[in-house]
Amino acid sequence: MAFVYLALAIVAEVVATSALKATDGFTRPGPSLLVVVGYALAFFMLSLVLRTIPVGIAYAIWAGLGIVLVALVGVLVYGQRPDTPAVVGIGLIITGVVVIQLFSRLSTH
Repeated sequence: MAFVYLALAIVAEVVATSALKATDGFTRPGPSLLVVVGYALAFFMLSLVLRTIPVGIAYAIWAGLGIVLVALVGVLVYGQRPDTPAVVGIGLIITGVVVIQLFSRLSTH
């Protein structure tokens, strides 16, 4: 169940972070509410994850996948095109998450 909570935490964080641009400095109530609720849900779900998965592993997966997905939202929603170094860096983040999942004995204890 921890990985379901982790997935929900990641999705909530990505939605909240992606909505930040639309808040226009927190002057627009709808997107601002989405940001606050999204982050609250993300941290609540992450707190449930930490009952089972060590904080370093959970946070690495949460942050890493969040970065990748927010970058993808930037491309698809906001038309922001990452340059080559950004793509390489994102690839390294994905590689790090995969290494943790495949090889870390801490990821499930």
